[in-house]
Amino acid sequence: MLADIETGAPKVAAAVALIAGVRPDVLLLTGFDWDHDGMALAAFAAALKAAGLAYPHRYAPRPNAGMQSGLDLDGNGRTGEPRDAQGYGRFTGQGGMALLSRLQLRAEAARDFSAVLWADLPGNLIDGAGLSPGARAVQRLSSTGHWDVPLVLPSGRDLHLLAFAATPPLFDGPEDRNGRRNRDETAFWLRYLDGALPVPPPLAPFAILGDADIDPVAGEGRRDALVALLADPRLQDLRPAGAKGTATALYGAPLRLDYILPSADLTVTGAGVIWPETGETPPRRALVWVDISLP
Repeated sequence: MLADIETGAPKVAAAVALIAGVRPDVLLLTGFDWDHDGMALAAFAAALKAAGLAYPHRYAPRPNAGMQSGLDLDGNGRTGEPRDAQGYGRFTGQGGMALLSRLQLRAEAARDFSAVLWADLPGNLIDGAGLSPGARAVQRLSSTGHWDVPLVLPSGRDLHLLAFAATPPLFDGPEDRNGRRNRDETAFWLRYLDGALPVPPPLAPFAILGDADIDPVAGEGRRDALVALLADPRLQDLRPAGAKGTATALYGAPLRLDYILPSADLTVTGAGVIWPETGETPPRRALVWVDISLP
């Protein structure tokens, strides 16, 4: 990916052009490879800056994607494979995520919940997922990460960015391990808002943003947690739409997989979905945006 960024590969150029056209103050990238020194993120930020969009503030700790557990998590008798990592990955950081911002991010005050064990989430569905006792004892909930990152608004007040990227509810067997985990990765936010975790709930205002990797009505998955989140009165679901309706992804069929859900106290002035220009390879993901009017 770093080589693609540095050489200006067509897919990178298309992403840069799309983001530079929208000019978001805050940007969450999902499916973005992490490296120890942040070289790929720095290179992408430099490409955006060359396009007229500077992001001096970034947050991208090591994700669970590709973080080897040392155990045979998938139970196939082998270790060290992509599915034996805390989140699927052929290498450390494959398909991570990153926050970029024009405004200050209070990284020192961020809460990174990526180490929370799946079994420790209240109301989890880990029972029946086919994990051995040893795997169950170490398996983290987040396939990529769950973050609460305070963004400093011009008024000096914080806006909490609740970011995540979930595993797809596919590529497993009848035990539905990925479907169960996907559901619980979304359910995490309900538990956090309810104050059901060992930490206080986030202070308003806040916004949940990320890749839930599940559509509320179509496709595979256990959608009860997502449906509850979208209907939660503490949040606003603006149902952003674009050229393909509310769909944000194309995997055989158009699906709504990516979300921005501002807290109910925020004034929202617009929302939408923007697809990259179609080149030789049709894009699979779109950019979701929401505009907030601050007092």
